[in-house]
Amino acid sequence: MYLIPIAWLYVAILVAISEDTIVAGVLTFIFWGLAPLALFMWIFGTPARRRRQREREAMDRNDRAETGPDQ
Repeated sequence: MYLIPIAWLYVAILVAISEDTIVAGVLTFIFWGLAPLALFMWIFGTPARRRRQREREAMDRNDRAETGPDQ
C-alpha cells in the first residue's frame, strides 16, 4: 500500500523542483503532493480504522464478560 504514496511524493518532489521560484515549488509540493496524499491515506485507511475499532470493542466486551458481576 505504501508504493503509491512513495511514488506520488517522488513525482510531486520532481515537479516542485522544476518550478521557477522556491515559493512556487513549496506550494506545488504542498497542494499537489501532501494534500492529495493525506486525503488518499485517510480514505484508504478508513476500513482498517473501523476494523481496529470493532476488534477493540469486542475485546472490551469479552473482558467485561469474563470478570462478571461477582468480582
